[in-house]
Amino acid sequence: MTPLGALRSLKVKLGVLVAASVVVATVVANTGRVAGVAPWLSIPVTIALALAVTQLLAIGMVAPLREMTAAAQQMARGSYEVRVTTGARDEVGALARAFNTMARDLATVDRQRRDLVANVSHELRTPLTALCAVLENIADGVGSQDPATLRAALSQAERLSVLVDDLLDLARVDAGRTPLEPRPVALGALLADAVAGVRLAGRDVRFEVHVEPADLAVRADPGRLHQLVANLVDNASRHSPQRGTVHVTASTYADRYLLDVVDEGPGVAPDDRDRVFEPFGTLSEAVGGGGTGLGLAIARWVTDLHGGTIRFLDPGPGVAGAHVRVDLPLDPSVRPTTPEEAMRPGPAPSPPVEPVPARPVPAPPLLDDVFGATWPDRGIPARLPVLLGAAGVGLGAAIVLPDRGVGLGTFLVLLACGAVPFAVARNRRDPFSVACAGLALALCSMAVVRDAEWIVALCLLVAGGLGMCGLTAARGLPGFVVSALSWPLAGLRGLPWLGRTLSALTGLGEGAAVVRTALWSVLGLLVFGLLFASADALFAEWAGALLPDLGVDALVLRLFLTVAIGGAVLAASYLALNPPRVDRGGGGGRPVHHRFEWLAPVVMVNLVFAGFLLAQATVIFGGHDYLQRTTGLTYAEYVHQGFGQLTVATALMLVVVWAAARKAPRESASDRLWLRGSLGLLCAQTLVVVASALYRMDVYQEAYGFTQLRLLVDVFEGWLGLVVLAVVAAGATLRAAWLARFALLSGAVALLGLALINPDAWVAQQNLDRYEDSGRVDWTFLEGLSDDAVPTLVRELPDELEGCALAGHAPYDDDWLEWNLGRSRAADDLARVQLPTDCPPSW
Repeated sequence: MTPLGALRSLKVKLGVLVAASVVVATVVANTGRVAGVAPWLSIPVTIALALAVTQLLAIGMVAPLREMTAAAQQMARGSYEVRVTTGARDEVGALARAFNTMARDLATVDRQRRDLVANVSHELRTPLTALCAVLENIADGVGSQDPATLRAALSQAERLSVLVDDLLDLARVDAGRTPLEPRPVALGALLADAVAGVRLAGRDVRFEVHVEPADLAVRADPGRLHQLVANLVDNASRHSPQRGTVHVTASTYADRYLLDVVDEGPGVAPDDRDRVFEPFGTLSEAVGGGGTGLGLAIARWVTDLHGGTIRFLDPGPGVAGAHVRVDLPLDPSVRPTTPEEAMRPGPAPSPPVEPVPARPVPAPPLLDDVFGATWPDRGIPARLPVLLGAAGVGLGAAIVLPDRGVGLGTFLVLLACGAVPFAVARNRRDPFSVACAGLALALCSMAVVRDAEWIVALCLLVAGGLGMCGLTAARGLPGFVVSALSWPLAGLRGLPWLGRTLSALTGLGEGAAVVRTALWSVLGLLVFGLLFASADALFAEWAGALLPDLGVDALVLRLFLTVAIGGAVLAASYLALNPPRVDRGGGGGRPVHHRFEWLAPVVMVNLVFAGFLLAQATVIFGGHDYLQRTTGLTYAEYVHQGFGQLTVATALMLVVVWAAARKAPRESASDRLWLRGSLGLLCAQTLVVVASALYRMDVYQEAYGFTQLRLLVDVFEGWLGLVVLAVVAAGATLRAAWLARFALLSGAVALLGLALINPDAWVAQQNLDRYEDSGRVDWTFLEGLSDDAVPTLVRELPDELEGCALAGHAPYDDDWLEWNLGRSRAADDLARVQLPTDCPPSW
């Protein structure tokens, strides 16, 4: 039963769905705001929980429609045994039930069609084979042309004729081309004539006809009514034993009359009494009869044309044989005789039993349409250990992280976060994935080594991106970007897999029951635990030693952390189990037809670079005086003005090289020469630009001081220069498949190297060296450095000036989960630092 299955209106369901999602989102968001949860944590958790409620309540709302789509596609391919499963009571449920009825009727018609073809073929083959055999014997002179042989051939031809006539009758009835022509009919004479026709078959059977009253006259179509009686009497005579008796009676009641045909044969089992009125449903093999198998079907349709019913009755206790009763109106003109009415079956027959059991069609997941072939679900099986591992990591993070600084506990949480998806990753043996995992682990370890928040945050951000690229085994820059975006999207793409995993918790598809049980258990633990803790001081001490702070605000924060981190690990695990196709195309693009189409833009960029380098040479040879006379700027102001633009120009140059390499043809040696020459010149000039940018930054830092951002920009510009050298190497061989991965891994290594050199300590050392040379220093900036810089500041500054740079620092009282190398090294120095009474002014 779906959560909204009891509602009978689809519009009401949609209203409840929207209202519930809004209420949940509002409650969760306000709870986080009141508890002081940071927006970067509360917003994604609120969105995730609102989507979860929407997904839970929407179960079954559109699944029948998607099942009907899949079933209709299978029916178009000839499979009519499909069914739609739904218990909904709304408009969609009604449509699903109507669809099942249509599918059942189509399956019946299809089965009857196949049976008709098979049986007609069988029935035609027997007399045709016999007739061909007789005629072949006569033609070959083996058989004589005596009357007995000709009568045998004539008998088979007549059998064929009867079968064809019966089929034509059925075709006319089925097409609605058998309108009644009722007229007064003397029933006694019609019955006698029909019985006389059957007697010509020469069967050793007696016929007794009784009509009450003897002059009974009815209105009917004489030809059709004669056909009805003749088929019933012929069927009874064929199934009667030798010297048996067939009783044919007619009687009236009210405004109707009854025709009864009773034989002394084996009869028809109750379970088969409906099927015998279908084409070829006479059970001739079971009762030892012959015939075409169409007589009773024609009898039923003639009965329906007259507005009556036909059925088999029980012959009575101790009496053998079959008893067929036809109930007809005395005047059929009171019933409409349109083709639709003529084709409507009578009330007696029940729907036939389908030989192929109906099978439900599972609805294709809705998310398959959203993600398409780019990220198919692939039917990833349930993974209970992954679900439990993600939940455990989320719960552990909620216990470890709040009220603690970045340190050993943070690293352990990060290690667990990465271990769960990497353990199930499809690409975990790929060398690139292993390299990404190793670098990500090294970057995460900076949470233990460094205290500077900016470098730790940057390392963790890059580690997450590396991890995603490793899980997807991306190869190019677009693949790296898509890999990073795939992590949050995996929370949506993995919902079907999460549903399968929850259903597998008990092995019986009772995942919701397990979740409810867990929630009630936790609620009971919290309620009674808080009651007993408030009632008994000793119990409260024990609970406080075992459990973290469970105040309202702290509890809300821990719940948010559990959902956020557990969900992030679960999304990464699905990404590892079912990575998307992040690299598309993989080729070098479609080359242009003419060389000038790519060469002209590259030449123009080369000329611009050459002009810039000429200006740099002029500054170098003209000196600072020439620069100030020409521009009005000092050299320090001049280099500061252009550094950012040079960095952007370097990055854009890589884009130009990438685009030109994709569009330039390489078929001839001339094409390759022009490609290497033009792009090689551009790369060489770019290396000069990189050197100029680094020099400008060095001059600027000597003039205005060193900061973490300036150091980071230095490293970034140096990495761009390394990438340019790699581009040159790739251009020399015209093979660049390795280039994107090299750039990614080298960038991660450069960041790791920056973290390892202790950037805050390096910046402090450079500023102190500058202070020693020039007497200028910014004490406020030095106070803002992290504890990583404390040993350097204590070592380099005189005792009376240590407090000027360390006024904002104090020893941490960390527990073992907060242990951090940077803070640990600073603790002893900070313990003996005295606050200054007078500091020199900042410069």
